Amino acid sequence: MGQMLIVDPARCTGCRSCETACSTFREGESSLYKCRVKVVRFPEELFFYPVVCQQCETPLCAVPCPTNALQKDNQTGLVELIRDRCVGCKMCVTACPFGAITLVDGYPIKCDLCDGEPACTRLCEPGAITLGDDERMGQTQRLLLAGKVREAYLAK
Repeated sequence: MGQMLIVDPARCTGCRSCETACSTFREGESSLYKCRVKVVRFPEELFFYPVVCQQCETPLCAVPCPTNALQKDNQTGLVELIRDRCVGCKMCVTACPFGAITLVDGYPIKCDLCDGEPACTRLCEPGAITLGDDERMGQTQRLLLAGKVREAYLAK
């Protein structure tokens, strides 16, 4: 099983510290433009959702890549971008169903889990982003769904 970022939107406060941590660690500067995690914000509803690469079993972002610049590492489960192969065609950005690939200076960037110690998880004080495996993600999603059903039931 591969490692991946697991998101619990019920814990996200929209503080964007994950974005700052990501860009600082990976790009050497605090920039909301140069981060690999993006918080989608709905401030009217007080709902925030950090969008991260899902390290898909079959990475749809890699399918249209004409130079094979995106590849899944079968040992780690990580979908890796090989920058030297990238020609900047942006097909991966269009193909990612989650919108988890960002363009910086005309080239894509995506989460690489910071070599196993994601900066976003270390600075996410509410614990909305954690590092886990595929099995834990399923459990987290089930708990979130069950919590929403429970809330709807108690609201009656």
